Amino acid sequence: MNTEFNAFLGKVEQAILNPLITLLILAAFVLFVYGVVEFIAGAGNDEKRKIGQQHMIWGFIGLAIMFGAKGIVALLASTFGVPVP
Repeated sequence: MNTEFNAFLGKVEQAILNPLITLLILAAFVLFVYGVVEFIAGAGNDEKRKIGQQHMIWGFIGLAIMFGAKGIVALLASTFGVPVP
């Protein structure tokens, strides 16, 4: 494959994809931790516990999706011969 194209893909991955995926992973983790805090703080209130539980679930789903995306990026990079940082 074209070396210049591989270099371009590597730069796009390093400059755009990796920071974006890392930021989204951080956001999902913060949502999960926020849900844990809500769940614990609302121990006496079933409605607050349910809301905290929903935040934990969506945070976990977000983390799973983002780690999956990071894996897909790594798979594509190795397929096209782009070095993974």
